[in-house]
Amino acid sequence: MISKDKLIIAVDFDGTIVEDAYPKIGKPIIFAFETLKKLQDDAHRLILWTYRSGEQLEEAVKFCEDNGIFFYAVNKSFPEEQFDANFSRKIHADLFIDDRNIGGFLGWGEIYQMLIGTDEPLNNAIKKKGLFDFFK
Repeated sequence: MISKDKLIIAVDFDGTIVEDAYPKIGKPIIFAFETLKKLQDDAHRLILWTYRSGEQLEEAVKFCEDNGIFFYAVNKSFPEEQFDANFSRKIHADLFIDDRNIGGFLGWGEIYQMLIGTDEPLNNAIKKKGLFDFFK
């Protein structure tokens, strides 16, 4: 389990929140929005960290908002940050969730267990309590 302190978590979009269908938007990956919503409800700061830009980025942000996820920042460390070519584009985050990790993407059930700290897998908890009761 990760520290209970409030974290800044950078999350990739294609292949992580949704199946990779770039430049289109793929189907949501199982438990992605449920886990992100729980993290958001627990006051962790979520940053969308993606290769997308322009119209495709706007579509991804809107897709997430339509699914209840509102990011603290998008492709930057904080909302007011302005791009400056003289500074590194690496954003500041405590954790990065991305399908390009060494070993591949763990899956949202595993990520949920690591971040939320339950010994019970997310899919079992949802089956017992019901999806909507679990994330209240």
